[in-house]
Amino acid sequence: MTLFPGGTGVTHLTVYDWAGPDGLPGGSAHVHLVCTEGYVVLDGRGRLQTLAADGFAETPLEPLTVAWFAPGVIHRLVNDGGLRILVVMQNAGLPETGDAVLTFPPEHLADPARYRAAAALPPEDPAGGARRRKDLAVDGFLRLREQVERDGAGALAAFYERATALVHDELPAWRSRWARGPGAAAVATGEQIERLTEGGFQHLHDGRLTVLGPPPERGYGMCGRLVTYP
Repeated sequence: MTLFPGGTGVTHLTVYDWAGPDGLPGGSAHVHLVCTEGYVVLDGRGRLQTLAADGFAETPLEPLTVAWFAPGVIHRLVNDGGLRILVVMQNAGLPETGDAVLTFPPEHLADPARYRAAAALPPEDPAGGARRRKDLAVDGFLRLREQVERDGAGALAAFYERATALVHDELPAWRSRWARGPGAAAVATGEQIERLTEGGFQHLHDGRLTVLGPPPERGYGMCGRLVTYP
């Protein structure tokens, strides 16, 4: 298996310019349960809205801004014009298999079948589905923000509990993907350090260049149109 460095993932993101329920254009609000996510802003202007134990925050984004956040930070991108981002994602393979949970209203989060139906993109209208999904997630985010501002960070516990329940059955598959990918990459680094400590360098003869050309299609992601590298 050839891994992007460190077993991470890399994606080019053109953030949606669709207005949400509060009139702000941008992407779907969501949270990651085990992956840290990093943004490198390439072009345009925008804002990163976050909701975590320390409350609500809004961070300006402009070209060359680098921002990242750990699991549990609920986040929403606002596009103030032409916002394009290079996304670097920890634990490549896990975000694509359910690590990201959208901030749908509680009645959707409490029912796995209802959640999956709302999160799915219909093949006959993926753009419309992405827009409806985004609006529903922003609606839930705005409600959750009000709860946190009223009741404090404890209001996040119910959301985290529902998000955890949604992915529970997928955790064995996550562990397997992590072990084959990012886990293996970390172990390999440890083995190389040990080999160098002993004066060995055979692994240096195994070095090769890997090049990935631009993927042929853009997908409809949670936050915008995606070019996702395998």
